[in-house]
Amino acid sequence: MNKSLRFRIGNGYDIHRLVEGRNLIIGGVKLNHPDNLGLDGHSDADVLSHSIMDALLGALSLGDIGKYFPPSEKKWKNADSLLLLSKVIELIRKQGWEVNNIDSVIVAERPKINPHVEVMKNNISNILKIDDSFIGIKATTNERLGPEGREEGISCHSVVLLEKKE
Repeated sequence: MNKSLRFRIGNGYDIHRLVEGRNLIIGGVKLNHPDNLGLDGHSDADVLSHSIMDALLGALSLGDIGKYFPPSEKKWKNADSLLLLSKVIELIRKQGWEVNNIDSVIVAERPKINPHVEVMKNNISNILKIDDSFIGIKATTNERLGPEGREEGISCHSVVLLEKKE
């Protein structure tokens, strides 16, 4: 088996239910939902940050975010997912890897995500300490199909390419 691989790919996915009484935070940005809904979860339920974390961890076969930030631990209740992302990138770098690039797609009928993409990219690039040109964030609807289309929740898919540091 070749132990000198230079690249690893990880895939991440997250979905959270929309509920009343919660903030809607995606990519560290507090958004205003037209019906005053937010994402339900143990932490702040930031689907973008969560999917990126799972992609990072998956690329190195390190498990998922539930392994590191279990919902059974009170200290992670309402945690800022950008803080959790900073802990995951520390783990990745300790393993000798660096982010080459990230590509994410957020699936939501409402609110409009595109006006906030640049701030989201900036937030994530600051946490990961990489140029925001290495981070792709797109948004789409589900054409009124599935839980996202029925506005029951918001999801995000992410792919990460890691490169072994020399």
